[in-house]
Amino acid sequence: MRVTAERNWAGNHVFTADRVERPTTVEELRGIVTGNPRVRALGSRHSFNDLADSAGGVLIELGELDVPLDIDRDASIVWAPAGMRYGDLASTLQAEGLALHNLASLPHISLAGTVATGTHGSGIRNGSLATAVAGLELVTAAGEVLVLRRGDADFDGAVVSLGALGIVTRVALDVQPTFQIEQRVFVDLPMDVVETRLLEILGVGYSTSLFTRWSEPTIDQLWVKSEPGDDSVQGFGGTPSAVAMHPIAGVDARFTTDQLQSPGPWLDRLPHFKLEFTPSAGEEIQSEFFVDASDGPAAFAVVKGFADRIAPLLFVCEIRAIAADDLWLSGAYGRPTVAFHFTWQSREDEVREVLVDLEAALAEFGARPHWGKVFTAGAEQIRPLYPRFDAFLELRDRLDPEGRFRNDYTDRVIDGTAS
Repeated sequence: MRVTAERNWAGNHVFTADRVERPTTVEELRGIVTGNPRVRALGSRHSFNDLADSAGGVLIELGELDVPLDIDRDASIVWAPAGMRYGDLASTLQAEGLALHNLASLPHISLAGTVATGTHGSGIRNGSLATAVAGLELVTAAGEVLVLRRGDADFDGAVVSLGALGIVTRVALDVQPTFQIEQRVFVDLPMDVVETRLLEILGVGYSTSLFTRWSEPTIDQLWVKSEPGDDSVQGFGGTPSAVAMHPIAGVDARFTTDQLQSPGPWLDRLPHFKLEFTPSAGEEIQSEFFVDASDGPAAFAVVKGFADRIAPLLFVCEIRAIAADDLWLSGAYGRPTVAFHFTWQSREDEVREVLVDLEAALAEFGARPHWGKVFTAGAEQIRPLYPRFDAFLELRDRLDPEGRFRNDYTDRVIDGTAS
């Protein structure tokens, strides 16, 4: 089918590919890949830019691909279909008494797309979701089925790959015994307390998020997801909320996971939003920037300095922590990380005007943009931010010498060859 009128989840990008293919077998997928000069995996359409597009080429949806889900209890891993949603995998694992180490805010996103962009949850001791990857199975540009496992020479470069190495068909993820989490929300934290104690606050509990509109003398909300009975949780001057909250002020909290210190399974507390509710589309765009945790307080002060320009365009900003990892193109590569996430109103031209200056101001901290969200930097600015960037290019060119998986996004952001 032609996708000319199809848009991404947010509605801010219209796909320019000629058609979408939905293979049901790996053999069919191999034929599609080798039979077309330009191919990209589409995922769950949750990228806020053209990362998943293929102008004049073919997009591949993996939801109908018939590949098995296998749980290897001895190895503590699960091999799952790449197009599967995290929420669906979580439900399957919970039924088996198993869990993943973390989940993103939304459980609706696909395994492969999430991993390929370095998407994350929160927790100063928790790596991004990509750090749970123990193996990948992908179809390369030559139509070969390549399996990479943790410890292989190319593995650390292949996990966060931006879809540039091939079409991932299955992902192996580390699993552990299921566990319980409870969630508490504190409101109206003093801004100066958050700025001076930012890393301490982000280290509380199992998973922690700060939400602010940068328009008040206080930080709107602190969400702490912790093991039941964790008596180290505190509000840092904020008031415990007596009612369930939504991260965005004034939005109905029935879409959010249970709070008020009510214990529940990991999959029902670690995301911010419930799987059974489809998040609204077409009402927001997102940006996110990653800095070394040691620079977190200084970066906080810089962002606060943009409050008068940010606040009129913003729904909410979320601040989280992520553990360091060894994945070449991960936002947390080589450094404990603080992430500043912006959920903007659908005013992209105005947002981009602010981002030009905000990105320039955060450049002193080596801020890395989230690959799947809206940013203005190109390859010239991004290349120095990743010590293994050139190694990734070598791996990409070796697996895809003819550029079958390249697109406008990779030309602009990876190669710097966009016209």
